[in-house]
Amino acid sequence: MKKSLSVIIPNYNGKHLLESYLPSVFEALENTGVSYELIIIDDASKDDSIPFIKSLYPHITLLVNATNRGFSYTCNQGINIARNELTLLLNSDVRLTHDYFEKQWPYFQHEDTFGVMGRIMSADGSTIEDAARILFYNGCRIKANRFYYSTNNNDKDVYTAYLSGANALIDTKKLKALKGFDEIYSPFSSEDSDLSLRAWLLGWKCYYEHQSICYHQVSGSTKTQIKSAFIKTIYYRNRFIFHAIHLQGWRLKLWPAYALLVEVLPKIMAGKTWMFFSYKQYLQYHTAIERSRNNIKHLRSDHIIDIDVNKVMEMINRSISTKTIKYL
Repeated sequence: MKKSLSVIIPNYNGKHLLESYLPSVFEALENTGVSYELIIIDDASKDDSIPFIKSLYPHITLLVNATNRGFSYTCNQGINIARNELTLLLNSDVRLTHDYFEKQWPYFQHEDTFGVMGRIMSADGSTIEDAARILFYNGCRIKANRFYYSTNNNDKDVYTAYLSGANALIDTKKLKALKGFDEIYSPFSSEDSDLSLRAWLLGWKCYYEHQSICYHQVSGSTKTQIKSAFIKTIYYRNRFIFHAIHLQGWRLKLWPAYALLVEVLPKIMAGKTWMFFSYKQYLQYHTAIERSRNNIKHLRSDHIIDIDVNKVMEMINRSISTKTIKYL
């Protein structure tokens, strides 16, 4: 059941994180007994990340961006050169348990598996930060912020709406078929939601394994190095883009008015002026959004798939109804 592994870690000013967490990654990889490679892509760091990697881990494949390009572009550089059967997309601030991969191999016996993610705990192990997610509508918005997991370890194949970019183990061929992350979301935010939904729309399933555990250092990611107003601007811009790409039918027709009247104007009136810049930037992405929509359309046509967002929601909800579930 085991398959060879490529691990892809994007890095930006994360020398201190690599020092803390790379040992756990190598321990987990060695414990699998399979062939593996580890690829780090440095996104124009200003700290000593590059000399640290070269001196202590010369066997790591190191790619270096000439300029800071953001999460999706950086990860895609690693995805492009990944050689092994499965690819683990991993954040630099995540610690793996020594047996992290053990419960994930069986998922890839299924031909339609896209990937699986494990349980993300806080660094001290006190809180579940990320688990399986339900997909649902809230007005014209597609939401995936309801967490759940099965309390019965015998429950298999727990679906999740999306695989977190922090620890997603994915079939490499399928990941390359999707051409990795859509770089429309650069520099960060929403790219993992988009990737997972594109996989679902091709009939490829995303799973959550509660017994595969990793630990996340709160506020350890590169986003925390950027001012909050900028983060909010990019976050909402990319949420607008995500919906413009994935909404269908009457919701898509209503989306322009809904976004302006329900999302943008109330926040601006409440003094959240960064929303104006989010919306302004979003409007400049019209051509790129159409290109992303067409890419999905062509992929679905090539795979002769008749699945839409509504059917994905139905599949996840139907699966939940057969399991012993706890919501977070």
